[in-house]
Parts: sequence; structure tokens; C-alpha cells
Amino acid sequence: MKSSVILGLLTPLLVHGAATPGFSQGEPIDGKGKGAPFSGATNKELDLQNPDNLGQQSTDNGVVPNLKWSFSDSKTRLLTGGWSREQVITDLPASHDIAAAQQHLTKGSIRELHWHRVAEWGYVYAGSVITSAVDEDGNYQVAKLEVGDIWYFPKGVAHTIQGLEDQNEYLLVFDDGNFDAVGTTFNVDDWISHTPKSVLAKNFGINETLFATVPTPNPYIQNSTVSTHNVTGGAGDTEAFGNSSFVFKHTQHSEVPVPGNGGTLRIIDSRNFPISKTIAATVVTLKPQGLRELHWHPNAEEWLYFHKGHAKATVFIGNSNARTFDFSAGDTGVFPDNSGHYIENTSETEELVWIEIYKSDRVADIPLTQWLALTPADIVASLLKLPIDVVEGLKKEKQILLEG
Repeated sequence: MKSSVILGLLTPLLVHGAATPGFSQGEPIDGKGKGAPFSGATNKELDLQNPDNLGQQSTDNGVVPNLKWSFSDSKTRLLTGGWSREQVITDLPASHDIAAAQQHLTKGSIRELHWHRVAEWGYVYAGSVITSAVDEDGNYQVAKLEVGDIWYFPKGVAHTIQGLEDQNEYLLVFDDGNFDAVGTTFNVDDWISHTPKSVLAKNFGINETLFATVPTPNPYIQNSTVSTHNVTGGAGDTEAFGNSSFVFKHTQHSEVPVPGNGGTLRIIDSRNFPISKTIAATVVTLKPQGLRELHWHPNAEEWLYFHKGHAKATVFIGNSNARTFDFSAGDTGVFPDNSGHYIENTSETEELVWIEIYKSDRVADIPLTQWLALTPADIVASLLKLPIDVVEGLKKEKQILLEG
């Protein structure tokens, strides 16, 4: 056969980078005799993004429900002055404790005055915003939040958010997976437009004709100009600060290097943000090829938002059931209460950044290595069939983030 013909036959294989199709080409073939290529319809882009769904991880076993949802799969709600998209329990049924949203405001635009029957936690990751809140005792706080800053509004606290820069975006977290249920969110203009005007006039002490222009249906987000008015409290009203503050500034608590030298983290819970009684969080940066060590959380489900990079995680839910998931920026995930897991940065060059959320007053975890190291070494060695000197060398201190 002429060389030109041989080259012509090989060219398609060379273009795709390998002569044998497999996981890296989006095919369910392990290269060891198991699997076969897709012959019917498939979403090639999703297959390439999720090689572990193709059976790449040989230690996966049993039936584990889907524990991943991408915000890109959510319906985006377009609004005058921004947009919003959610992940709730109907999207990710395994997430019982937490629902979340990404929300965007243009300059001056307002997420209208409202309150919830659940707590709200927010994290600014683009631009800057003003938050304003009032509690049952008339304590109020108006604060500017920038990238890395956090707010927490307890159940029932009245609040609003306004964008300050040309484009502003943040993550919202709620301590109830069924956030879209009726009776969860209450918008002020929605309430006013469904109250008799005569009652409104009596309540506010103003003419009822002034309520003729209240928006209906409520706009949710609407254009405005940046607020320039200061709030002065009435008799007995005070501005929230200290342990009563609704705001946690990232400058209050810098990222902390961890023993495993694999990255940095910030823990934000009731121990350093006292008002945050029902949502605890960790903001994590993991070095390329780094590992969030094998562990579990004894007090809550773990909900995750991946902000940057690429990762994989295997979740062990007991009784020989385990499944590996691939995550990219914009994905959310949930690890069931007390399930064993790790998170690995699969990039050789890019940092992995994610936020962990727990419906709890504190962040808590138990690492596998520390547990084994603090158990009599001969018991561990006998059970796992390991040399006793290996067991005795296990680190007794949490490593948390390990270098790759």
C-alpha cells in the first residue's frame, strides 16, 4: 500500500489524538477489554466533561443518586436590571438542606425589598453591592460589600440588595432545599399591591391615591440609581454591629494555610460570624493536582459551589456504594450527611476554588487519616492488612488540603 494511502487512513486517528477510543475521547471503553463505543445518540460535549459517568473509575460500585447540578442547566430568569438562576430540590433532589442561586445586578439595580421564612447567605464574587437589613428589634445595617465579602440574614429579617458597579454578581444560599415553595419569599410590593388601598392609607397615614403606581406583578429586580441616603434610627433603633452584624468582611479573616500545604481556606461560621447560626461555610483554594483529604462531616450534608477550575470527587454512601463525579466552574454538588468523600484538583496548572456550605452553626469534619492514626496501630494494621510501621507513620494532625 502506498505511503500516501496509509497516511490518509491514519489522519483521522491522529487528529483525534489517539488510535484507540476511550474515556478521554468520550467513549465508554476502558482499554482493557471492557466497554464499546457509542453507536446511538449521545451528547459528546457532556461525555467529554464527565468521563467518570462513562465508567472511568473502576472503584465505583452500586447505586448512588445523582449528586451534581450545573447552574448552566438552570432556567435563567431575565429581569430589568439583571438576572437570576436557581438550583432547588426539584433540580437536585439529594440536596435537602440547601438551595442556591446566582444573581446579577447592573449598576443601581435593586433586588426589591423582601424577606424569607428561611435564612439567606450571600457571597459577592464580582463587583460590589449595598445590603440593607432590619430585624425584629429595629436593629438595622446598611453596608457595602465587595468581592469575598459575605452576608447572612436570619429567617424573617427584612432586606434588600443594590448593585454599585456596572456589573455585580453573587451567590445566594438558603437553608432549605425546597426554596421555591409557596410561602418562602415575601416581596414588599407584591404584598402592598394585594392589600386594600384604604387599609394602606390608614396604616401609613398617607393618601391612598399614592399607591396607584406600586408595581404589579412585582418586578423582583428593577432599575434604579445608586442610593445616596443615610439611615438614621428612630427612638430605640440601633445600627447592627459586632456580634449582631449581618455582614462578614473578608478582611476580617484572611485565608489560612493548612498543614498539608495543598492550598488555603477560610472558615466562616458562628464562631467568627456569630449571627450565622444555621449556615456554616468554607471558602477553599486548592493547588493544581492537590487533594482535599478523605473525610466526612458528622453534623450535616455538604453542599458545594465550584467557582473556578476542574475537579473530581468520589462519594461513598455505605454498603459498598460509591460514585465518582466530575465538576467544573458553575457546578453545584451535594454530599449526603456523613458520606465519605474527597475532592481532587484535576488540573496540572489551574487552582481549584469552591465554597462548602453546611446547614449548621459550625464547620466540622473527621479525616480518615487522623482517625486511623489515633486508633491503636496494631488494630488498624490487622484490619487493613498493612505493615504496622506504615500505620504508625500516619499523620495525627488534620492535613485538610494535600499537595499533588
